[in-house]
Amino acid sequence: MPSVLVLYAHPAPHKSRINRRLAAAAREVEGVTFRDLYELYPGFVINVEEEQKLLKEHDVIVLQHPFYWYSAPSLVKEYLDLVLTYGWAYGEGGTALQGKTLLQSISAGGSEEVYCSQGRNRFTIRQLLAPFDQTAFLCGMRYLAPHIVYSANQLASAASIQPLAQRYARLLTALRDETLPMEEAASAHKINDLIPA
Repeated sequence: MPSVLVLYAHPAPHKSRINRRLAAAAREVEGVTFRDLYELYPGFVINVEEEQKLLKEHDVIVLQHPFYWYSAPSLVKEYLDLVLTYGWAYGEGGTALQGKTLLQSISAGGSEEVYCSQGRNRFTIRQLLAPFDQTAFLCGMRYLAPHIVYSANQLASAASIQPLAQRYARLLTALRDETLPMEEAASAHKINDLIPA
């Protein structure tokens, strides 16, 4: 059974409508290791050795974060810069992550319609996440289509968010149990439609 590591990064979780509840759902899934990066590293001093050890121990890595300025919060970038080192994650002798899977679970304030060539943002979220896709490729990992919660700013009630949290838990369970169609999940625009009912 593959082990799943969720790296949660929200710089202001007390203001979160979506990610806080998705994080709570992830913590409830048996077999999932959950780490709150901002809680662990408020001063951005990352324990590289510890994080590399955890990455090696897990088969599926999930980066869960809000979609900030078409990317991730700054601690995610710092994490990748420091932890994915040459000779360990990529480059000569850098095989520690080969064969693993990377998935991003993100929340976006805008609707799906604004993330397309005709929309205000001109690109799909999948296109905007290309640097993460390329990072996975460089490290020999499989990059799955992102799990996306659109229109996060409009979701205010627990009743509207709870089904989304349950769906996220089902996704993590499917990754853990290897019941997700991985080829489809890698080539899709978003993974949401492949989550088991």
